[in-house]
Amino acid sequence: MRFMVIVKANAETEAGKLPSTELLTAMGKYNEDLVKAGVMLAGEGLQPSSKGARIKFAGSKRTVVDGPFAETKELIAGFWLWQCRSKEEAIEWAKRCPNPTGEESVLEIRQVFEADDFGAELTPELREQEQRISAKMSANAQSAERKAPGVERGA
Repeated sequence: MRFMVIVKANAETEAGKLPSTELLTAMGKYNEDLVKAGVMLAGEGLQPSSKGARIKFAGSKRTVVDGPFAETKELIAGFWLWQCRSKEEAIEWAKRCPNPTGEESVLEIRQVFEADDFGAELTPELREQEQRISAKMSANAQSAERKAPGVERGA
């Protein structure tokens, strides 16, 4: 099972405050442990919402709203994508996490849908399309890594 572990934003992450060397060191070790255990598939921190935008949908109408966004409890500051045997295993890994902001922090764990979760609605043609998209995403990720030398992904 795959799980997205969401690091909730707070006033400091929204202000663009960067983590200390100590926190970066602790997170680096934690991420190494996740990778060595075969749990971590991806993980990144996010820039504050002031550098982002939202697209609101109302029928066929699209409205762009630039950040920042007022309600920090609704925002995310980063994420991991983990492969775990169960939600309980994901919870155990999350409990080992260094405090992501050094202040009051929240991690949210959400299971990712898998193809089999969609049942008959995901036709053989749609499954084939999903496989093509997945293969292309993997190729794109490898291409991005080659274009960014010295940038370590998922560590």
